[in-house]
Amino acid sequence: MSYSILIVDDSLPMRSVIKRTLKTAGYAGSKFHDAANGKEALDLLKNRWIDMVMTDYNMPVMNGLELILAIKKEEILKDIPVVVISTEGNAAKIKEFMDSGAAGYITKPFTPETIRDLIIKFLGETSYDEDPDDSDDDFDF
Repeated sequence: MSYSILIVDDSLPMRSVIKRTLKTAGYAGSKFHDAANGKEALDLLKNRWIDMVMTDYNMPVMNGLELILAIKKEEILKDIPVVVISTEGNAAKIKEFMDSGAAGYITKPFTPETIRDLIIKFLGETSYDEDPDDSDDDFDF
């Protein structure tokens, strides 16, 4: 299954790492969009269909928490799952993200399996068939 995923991080190398990790996790066919801060992300969300947002917390202009709050205010955007990917690991900060409407939280560094499991949890489908040889060979037509 392919998705439209928005990656929000002020670090271009980190956005690239997240994209590579998503591809490794089985989502190579997905469409990846990226933004360097929350304001850019909101602008993109208003013009594109996005299935999931993955955002950092510490960013200039508009941080990840402000982005979550802005998304949750918009009727058309409020149901998009937002996952925070950050080095902020203290329990109080994670609780603040979750109380603000984040669907999940991943601490950097992360694994492809962690990303895959969150996508399955929030979007409800696996990224690829479990049996790569899932053909119609058993059917006689």
